[in-house]
Amino acid sequence: MIHLTESAATHIRNFLENRGKGEGIRIGVKTSGCSGLAYVLEFVDEIESHDQIFEQHGVKVFIDPKSLVYLDGLEMDYAKTGLNEGFEFSNPNQKGECGCGESFTV
Repeated sequence: MIHLTESAATHIRNFLENRGKGEGIRIGVKTSGCSGLAYVLEFVDEIESHDQIFEQHGVKVFIDPKSLVYLDGLEMDYAKTGLNEGFEFSNPNQKGECGCGESFTV
């Protein structure tokens, strides 16, 4: 299960409306950084047959089965703190992260 906060869902809906098309977003992981894995976000225009689909607050989130192993239980938020803003991930599978916060381990 993936959980989107209302703030994250609102931000994603705005992106999709400004873009003018899209079924939702895909969250995945890729090998990257000094800790091993990094989050990947991309728009979904065509649904893949193997996608797991989660819908909250009117937003569809697509995850491939390989990434779901690392992302099950993920909470995704959108926060603005001072001059910084962006998506924040709270992942119960995460055991550590690199010093710069760009990658994580499970």
